Amino acid sequence: MVKTQIQLPDHLYSELKRVAADYEMSLAEIIRRSLERALPSYPPKSAVEWTPPEPRHLGIRCHIDDDEWSLLANDPDYVPRHLGNTETAP
Repeated sequence: MVKTQIQLPDHLYSELKRVAADYEMSLAEIIRRSLERALPSYPPKSAVEWTPPEPRHLGIRCHIDDDEWSLLANDPDYVPRHLGNTETAP
């Protein structure tokens, strides 16, 4: 076993002492048990650097300029420039 020192905020130390008294355990035992529960939530980081997959074509068959995306997303009546005015005159 390794002996170490840690610093705890006052509120955590008070809770730790309370739990130790309530369950008749040492502070070290509570910390060990807490770490045994918490550490599996942090798996080792992979040694291989992750890269995102190549993007897939999602079926957009036309070019939409960057300045048009927010208009398309937020204005239901907006017609993209490449489609022009599709209304027929009377």
